[in-house]
Amino acid sequence: MELKTKIQAEDGKQELWITRAFDLPLELLFKAYVEPELVEQWMGNKVLKLDNYKHGGYQFEATDPKGNKHGFNGTIHEFIPNKKITRTFEMENAPFPVQLEYLEFEELTANTSKLSMHVVYKSVEVRDQILKLPFVQGINTAHSRLENILSQLK
Repeated sequence: MELKTKIQAEDGKQELWITRAFDLPLELLFKAYVEPELVEQWMGNKVLKLDNYKHGGYQFEATDPKGNKHGFNGTIHEFIPNKKITRTFEMENAPFPVQLEYLEFEELTANTSKLSMHVVYKSVEVRDQILKLPFVQGINTAHSRLENILSQLK
């Protein structure tokens, strides 16, 4: 099965480029990232905080199959509705440093849109460690869930 979310990782660089075209209007794709109820549905995390504005922040909590809770948080540095979110991302109690994420939302047609993410890590080594996790499959699964859930709201 072809993965719809594409991840580009150049050798020797501490960044990733993630892209995905969605069969969703731009406004609906953007809502999936900024409305707590929708974030919870497609990410499968509990949203503890989601302040969508410059210098706002977010905090999510995931529960693994064993019942252990894992936190994720960050600060929003730039927020332009239906266009761009620049934020940090940190996995709490994990050995990985904070990463910087640039999310850009683009209208392709009236009913399709594209998400482009540029993720910058502290080092090439950190980026490579992340890629050894089930990251690629996980983001593809989450994006497919996002599209399926949001398609029902069209």
